[in-house]
Amino acid sequence: MAGAHHKMHLHPLAQLSAFDPAAAAVNVIIETPKGHRNKFTYDAERGLFQLGGVLPAGAVFPFDFGFVPATLGGDGDPLDVLVLMEEPAFVGCLVVARLLGVIEAEQTEDGTTTRNDRLIAAPVKSPAYREVGVLAQLSGGVVDEIEHFFISYNQAKGKVFTPRGRFGPAEARRVVEEGVECLRHKDSHGQDAE
Repeated sequence: MAGAHHKMHLHPLAQLSAFDPAAAAVNVIIETPKGHRNKFTYDAERGLFQLGGVLPAGAVFPFDFGFVPATLGGDGDPLDVLVLMEEPAFVGCLVVARLLGVIEAEQTEDGTTTRNDRLIAAPVKSPAYREVGVLAQLSGGVVDEIEHFFISYNQAKGKVFTPRGRFGPAEARRVVEEGVECLRHKDSHGQDAE
């Protein structure tokens, strides 16, 4: 009977939607916690997180980094999100978060340029960011620092990250809705069929 159960059940992450309707926010799965050099990535086929790389000495993720499930970005991966929190979460943690905005960007690797936006969000349950509703309300040069991190991070990997603009929560939501539609379109055309 061992061969009778070849097909795995869907991993819970594969069943999550992009939006949490109860909170009017997005679901975010943390891949790499704030303050870590290790970059983790989610392997959807295996339903596991794996080490994807290590940042150079002295470089760490400035905030928790993750993805919005049930989305597809221009780079072929789920949409990226930086979650502003008081303390780091853990790999695989589900965080329900309010979209504060998006850094629309392009990434160039080996002469090919793709869209690779960075959504910025804050947990619904965060007291420190409760009053922050848009990127412009963040203190000091936080968004500048985020952009600089991604420029440096990509440069170390031989890629060029070019921010093209900063936009508020309405545009960030539109980017997520577009990502949901892109995944739906890809799935409906059988590109993920077994």
